[in-house]
Amino acid sequence: MYINDLSSYLKQKFGHKVYKLALNGKMTCPNRDGTKGSRGCIFCSEGGSGEFAADGNKTIFEQIEEAKRLVHNKLSDGHYIAYFQAYTNTYASVDYLRKIFTEAINHPDIEVLSVATRPDCLNQENIKLLAELNRIKPVWVEMGLQTVNEESIKFIRRGYENKVFENATESLISYGIDVIVHMIIGLPEEGIKEILNTVRYINRFKIQGVKFQLLHVLKGTDLEQYYYERGFHIYSMEEYADILFEAVEHLRKDIVIHRLTGDGPKKLLIAPLWSGNKRKVMNYIRDEMKRREMIQGTKMIQGTEMIQGTEMIQGTKMKQEV
Repeated sequence: MYINDLSSYLKQKFGHKVYKLALNGKMTCPNRDGTKGSRGCIFCSEGGSGEFAADGNKTIFEQIEEAKRLVHNKLSDGHYIAYFQAYTNTYASVDYLRKIFTEAINHPDIEVLSVATRPDCLNQENIKLLAELNRIKPVWVEMGLQTVNEESIKFIRRGYENKVFENATESLISYGIDVIVHMIIGLPEEGIKEILNTVRYINRFKIQGVKFQLLHVLKGTDLEQYYYERGFHIYSMEEYADILFEAVEHLRKDIVIHRLTGDGPKKLLIAPLWSGNKRKVMNYIRDEMKRREMIQGTKMIQGTEMIQGTEMIQGTKMKQEV
């Protein structure tokens, strides 16, 4: 059983383990500040997916040092990814972005700058800044696509059309910046057909990575209200794994899988409660992958053209057994 996993990719690229530090750039989001909405995406908590990020009131250097202390028992040789996680991390002036990103990328222990953002908050000015920083150290841009299905896009209040994602992705790739795409498994009214439709869409782009995310119902979100008032099917761990494996088998082989699931903050988690035991979930997923002898990309439709490439990359031999 083989998948193109992040751990193997990092060891191959850098020659050692690299650990991600979640940082807070103290930005907001157009779905929250009134530009496109005021309540965020339907699943988004008040922390803007940054509940695990460092204290935004501290300098970036201080945040890095604090985060390093928290993970010192997991990593001994001090190599890190500076991950700007909370809210939308290109939603500010380019001068401010230059200040905080430069502070992060110039830290001697940082090997990669990773920026989580929305494609509608990327413009030529901040993309050129990211390209400039990419000449110093590798820069990754993580974008929350979530789904490409029109009804789901409206339901989750994503706030931009697929074409906006396409334009931003093409621009980033043209500057040599790695793109990592987030997609959600478990949205109401989405079955395996809709989920694989999103995977096939992702396969069209010459992206570096993908993050699979289990849908969480969190306290204080509009999804919580919808869940209690309307209800929808919540996957069991076994159901989620079955659908995840289908997605992986349809995913292009050269795309690095940065995450197989996610764990919401336990103090906010309403459903599915089983996802709160991350160790158990990951052990189950890995054991099932081995049992099924699963290989990434074996069910991918051949012959699909890739955007920003002359032909479909068929992939290489998988790097390491999970």
